[in-house]
Amino acid sequence: MQKIILILALALLFVSCKKEKEEVITVKKTIIRKAPKNISFHFEDTKQWLSENPINKQLQIVLAVNRMDKSHLTKKDSILIPGDLSGDIEFYLPFPLEVPYLIPVKKIVFFSYPTQTFAAYENGELIHTGPTNMGRKLAQTPTGLFFTNWKAERTTSTFNDEWDLRWNFNIANKAGVGWHQYDLPGYPASHSCLRLLEKDAKYLYKWADQWILKDEQNILVKGTPVIVFGKYDFDAPKPWLQLTENPKALNISPSEIEKIITPYLDDILSEQEKRENRKQ
Repeated sequence: MQKIILILALALLFVSCKKEKEEVITVKKTIIRKAPKNISFHFEDTKQWLSENPINKQLQIVLAVNRMDKSHLTKKDSILIPGDLSGDIEFYLPFPLEVPYLIPVKKIVFFSYPTQTFAAYENGELIHTGPTNMGRKLAQTPTGLFFTNWKAERTTSTFNDEWDLRWNFNIANKAGVGWHQYDLPGYPASHSCLRLLEKDAKYLYKWADQWILKDEQNILVKGTPVIVFGKYDFDAPKPWLQLTENPKALNISPSEIEKIITPYLDDILSEQEKRENRKQ
C-alpha cells in the first residue's frame, strides 16, 4: 500500500512540475508582413501623385522613402515613388527583417547615418522602422553605443527655447542628444538630435526603457541600447536617389549589423542582465 501511495505521489509531483514548466514557456509572436511583388523606384510629379493616392498607408511609405514629413513633401516638384506600393513599409527601407546574431538582445535601436533610417529590434526581429533626419554637417550626431535615459512627452530644445520637442527620449544626457518628433526636410538638418515623424517618435517613446537611477548622481540600470553608425557624405547627392538605378543600393545585411554590434555586445548584455535582475 505504501508503495502505491509513493508511486501516486511521484506521479502527481511529475504532473505538477510539468505543468509549472509549461506555464513559463513563452511562444514567440510571429509578425506577418505583406511583401510587394517587386521593389523598384522612380520619380513622379508630387501634386499629381498626391491627388491620385489618398491612401494613408501608401503616403507613409512615400514619406519614409523620401525621408520627409508631409509638409516638406508637398513643396517638392517631384518625389521618389516605389513602383509597387502594396507591401508593408519594412520592404522599402534598408534594415533586414531578421538578424540572428541579435537573438540574445531583448531590445535595441539602430540609427543609420548614411541611409537616414532607424530600426528597432526585439530578439533579432525587426519590429519598427522609419525615416530620420540626423545632425547637419556642422552639428553632426555622435556615433557609437548609447543607452536611453530620461524622456518627456514635451520639452524645449537646449539650442533654442522656441523649439518645441514632442516625444523626446534622450540618449546622451550631458550632450543633450536624443530622438524626438520634429521637421523632416529630407536631409540631415538637426543640431545633432535624431528627428522622427510623430508616429515613430511616439512608438519609440512608449517602447524603449528609461534608465533607473540610484540617486541624482548615479545610474543603477541603463535604458535600451541605441547604436548610431555610419558616415553621411554631405557634399554628395542624397543616397536614396540612387534607388532608381539600384533598388538594393542602401540595403543593410544581417552580417553588417553583426559587425556593427560585436564591439558593444558584452556591454549591452551586461546592462540587460542588470535590468532583468531588478525584475526578480
